Amino acid sequence: MRRILVAALLALVASSLLAQTPAENVARPNVVLIITDDAGYGDFGSYGAPDIKTPHIDGLAREGVRLTDFYANGATCTPTRTGLISGRYQQRFGLEAPLQSAQSADGERGLPATGRSLPQLLKNNGYATALVGKWHLGYKTEFSPAAHGFDYFFGFKSGFTDYYQHTSGAGLADLFENDQQVEVPGYMTDLITDRSIRFIEQNARQPFFIDVAYNAAHWPYQRPDQPSTARDNARHLGPFDNPTSTRADYVAMLERADRGVGQILGVLDRLGLRQNTIVIFTNDNGGEWLSRNTPFFHHKGTVWEGGIRVPAIFRWPGRIPPGGVSGQVGITMDLTASILAATGTPVPAEARLEGIDLFPVLEGRVPAIDRTLFWRVRGAQPQQAVRVGDWKLLYDGGRAMLFNVRADLGERNDLMREQSEIARRLAPLITAWQKDVDGEAKSVTQR
Repeated sequence: MRRILVAALLALVASSLLAQTPAENVARPNVVLIITDDAGYGDFGSYGAPDIKTPHIDGLAREGVRLTDFYANGATCTPTRTGLISGRYQQRFGLEAPLQSAQSADGERGLPATGRSLPQLLKNNGYATALVGKWHLGYKTEFSPAAHGFDYFFGFKSGFTDYYQHTSGAGLADLFENDQQVEVPGYMTDLITDRSIRFIEQNARQPFFIDVAYNAAHWPYQRPDQPSTARDNARHLGPFDNPTSTRADYVAMLERADRGVGQILGVLDRLGLRQNTIVIFTNDNGGEWLSRNTPFFHHKGTVWEGGIRVPAIFRWPGRIPPGGVSGQVGITMDLTASILAATGTPVPAEARLEGIDLFPVLEGRVPAIDRTLFWRVRGAQPQQAVRVGDWKLLYDGGRAMLFNVRADLGERNDLMREQSEIARRLAPLITAWQKDVDGEAKSVTQR
């Protein structure tokens, strides 16, 4: 009888183990996503910067994998952040340019909450979720971080803020904790670091996702440890302003963000979370005039490589081999799909994600995946581009050019004459894509 009872008990335990999902057998990874703002591709040591010291971000590259061909969803901030939160092309939501002040017509616009955003799906899966730093996806409560599934928000809703006074370009207070305006003294970069660390400490015993959205090195170019009020409500000072900002100001700002990255990584180590935490570092678009976009041409606001190709580093101890460099082509909305897949988060079909899970490639489990990606900038100088494999067809003001962006990083050698058949193959792809996204955007605005 005892033998029968023991056998029955063992069978019960075995069936219980088999019934468990993989997520129950293995602790779900935490995710720390760190995004800098308006930094150039070549503004980090691991990407060739000669004058900026970024030891902590470079350390991530040594401990993980550095991508050479990663892109922002858009050429400016609101579009890229829309791609991240939705996992889809931002054109589908009519968010193709930075939202202006809350006092403008843009004060009524924002990213609609669908219940299928990245933070909402993670929250549904038992994750604590936080956004600390820049939002820029809508000012009204219905467009707020909380509406999209963030349990905690500390930061600002505008496209930029005075680093010390925490005011918007309209000169109005723009610092929030959740949906309440707050006054907290300090340098914005440091506040973002401190609140990020606090969230990690408070949620160390459960799976968490935090979007650390630094505003460095976006203007106004205010140095750390030198309290000031940004000139003219923090407007952008260009090269012809006198006096103007300097590369030294910019360097100091970005180095302070790197110091913050080191502090965040340090708390992961102190709490014993390193091994089970995915850390991803990237940037929202190409850099401005003080940035180093080398080896690419042009800057923020364009679909040339200097406006859209950005750094991307992934660290996942035990899963991603250290010290790797990958030429896998990726885009911001791939982060959405990758994070959801890595965390075992169910994704409803209605989410219609347009990114892919990059982890199988970065872990070395599958070969590189060919991609077809699109970009568009509207305005006085409209631009469109598609990259298929190594080929990029680019329209700038109506002029079409063709580049092999694997071989010609600076887009200096237009191959339209020699390879016009490739351009003829790529052009209809842009036409079809624009018809698709514009059709969906029209239906969204009419609801």
